[in-house]
Amino acid sequence: MNFLDKYLKGDKVIWSVVFLLSILSLLAVYSSIVTLAYKYHGGDTLYYLFKHGMMLLIGFGFMLLVHRLNFKYYSRISQIALYVSAPLLILTLSFGANINDASRWLVIPVINQTFQTSDLAKLALIIYLARELSKKQDQIKDFKTAFVPIMIPVLLICGLILPANFSTAAMLFTTSLIIMFIGRINLKYIFSLIGIGLGALMLMLLIAKAKPELLPRMDTWVKRIESFSSGEREGNYQADQAKIAIATGGIFGKGPGGSTQRNFLPHPYSDFIYAIIIEEYGLIGGVAVLILYLILFFRGIRTAQKSEKTFGALMAIGLSFSLVFQAMINMAVAVNLFPVTGQPLPLVSMGGTSIWFTCLAIGIILSVSAKTEEHEKARKVNVAV
Repeated sequence: MNFLDKYLKGDKVIWSVVFLLSILSLLAVYSSIVTLAYKYHGGDTLYYLFKHGMMLLIGFGFMLLVHRLNFKYYSRISQIALYVSAPLLILTLSFGANINDASRWLVIPVINQTFQTSDLAKLALIIYLARELSKKQDQIKDFKTAFVPIMIPVLLICGLILPANFSTAAMLFTTSLIIMFIGRINLKYIFSLIGIGLGALMLMLLIAKAKPELLPRMDTWVKRIESFSSGEREGNYQADQAKIAIATGGIFGKGPGGSTQRNFLPHPYSDFIYAIIIEEYGLIGGVAVLILYLILFFRGIRTAQKSEKTFGALMAIGLSFSLVFQAMINMAVAVNLFPVTGQPLPLVSMGGTSIWFTCLAIGIILSVSAKTEEHEKARKVNVAV
């Protein structure tokens, strides 16, 4: 226990959830990468398992470093990160690696690793909003001094993410609204921001209809929504295969490595890994994963409640909501409650730098928790004296 207290600061329940999700991730990814391994590496599944394990290990290293830093420093870091994010998003739209008509990635030189710039922008914007809202609490109801400086970066970042990644932009926009609501921004201003966002989306739809080459992803979004709402089998191949995986999993599942739908389901190791988890571990496994994310959210809220600083509280609840909201969207897609979005399951899906940014976000939440624990211990010592 002394070892844990020395090296793992902050909420131990959050640490436990991280460890459990990481172990599940290794098991689920190893089971679901069979077809990918045969397609690109002659059936060598250990290659992808080692690569994914290294990503998790590096991410865990980031988490260890980040959670030991006083969370107040992230206030200034978020400013720099936000200023860097906007040019990077523009660069990605113009020159990023294009996959399925979506320019979402830049290639990091030397290590040759793809990097999704929206991950950095998402983290930076959430922390920046927490910073600005905490600083402007005395005039929080004022339109000019409080709302406008907060509204501009939200619209800018979400607008730059939108052309290539609608789901991420929509999720980030929703998260921003939640943080603004908790930060006591006037409700009528929040509703006006929703109106501006919807207006911008409608404008982009009109532009896409007139000039499809400018926004090639727009047609994909519309088709996904139409096929989901109409239930057409041809447009719902992914959802159908996911439902087969879930139905055949039953209550107790087929056991680790027993999936058959991994051979038919597109991206079973990322977008639809939750369906594979239910197929192999049953309804019990699926519910257990859901509960783990709910525990993470609950502990994030508890961290926010205990924080003595408004910045720490807003940052903890914003990052917790963002992670769990993404997880819920991924799981909803897998069980066909939501159109296909391409969102990975945080800390579980096989991925590259997205795992690192998830670990950074959790590390920052733990940083807030660790500082709160320090204050509580110091208070108890003072009372005892």
